[in-house]
Amino acid sequence: MKIIKDSNKTKTFRIIHAGALEQIVEKCLEQFSKQNSGLKFETNAVGSREAAKQLLSGEKYDIIALADQALFAELLVPDLVENYFVFAADQIVIGYDRSSKGSQQITQENWVEILLKPQVSFARSNHHLDPCGYRTLMVWQLAEIIYDKPGLSTMLESASIPYSVYPKSLDLAGALFKGKVDYAFLYSSQAKQLGLPYIVLPSKINLSSPAYADFYDQAAVSVESGIPGENEIIHGKPIEFAIGIARSTDYLEFAKSFIDLLTGVEGNLILEECGFIPC
Repeated sequence: MKIIKDSNKTKTFRIIHAGALEQIVEKCLEQFSKQNSGLKFETNAVGSREAAKQLLSGEKYDIIALADQALFAELLVPDLVENYFVFAADQIVIGYDRSSKGSQQITQENWVEILLKPQVSFARSNHHLDPCGYRTLMVWQLAEIIYDKPGLSTMLESASIPYSVYPKSLDLAGALFKGKVDYAFLYSSQAKQLGLPYIVLPSKINLSSPAYADFYDQAAVSVESGIPGENEIIHGKPIEFAIGIARSTDYLEFAKSFIDLLTGVEGNLILEECGFIPC
């Protein structure tokens, strides 16, 4: 990694990122700060759509790391970000706690049956703020197709409504630990990082495999667009995390160096350690 010297010690290097990337960013900054000790850092972990909206509203950041690469093309490129880089893949899983109702019985085959029991609670994140939220809705739509259960996605959405109040997927993990919900739809990397047991869903619905990209495309969710008061339709696709540099940054060389770290050997080791699949 290149060491950069800079005489301006007053400005803070700001990173806004998906909540699912919190450990990744922290671990990369540990390495990055050793080589750039004169630089101050500030990070903000939010849902990825919320992150994009903050930039659109005029908030200034140097690095943007999001849980859905499509958000860059949709909302940020070319006005706010020149280009972006896909650096990791993941999948949607069902996380739970050992005390969760039905945790001794739930499997990849019967998860629908367990979640729809009246005494069981489960949650997802807000699909207008967080890609994990709309990806969860897509998983439910795809499950309806492969299990041939008309109306399944609507049933799952209705059953989860009382508990679907979390801005980002990382908040769901806290709800699990506190016993507020029995199950939560998360990224597998989050479950691994937090030591949560989880159910791996079939590849045909968990949004992990490029081989099923055409099948994933059948799922579609309406979300708030970058224009206030308007919605847009997002289609299912394999999960990809991406990072970009804000056009407004005053620290271009630092930003490039940080991305080099994340996408290089050190970064790949950190990604694998945190349960991601480096791209």
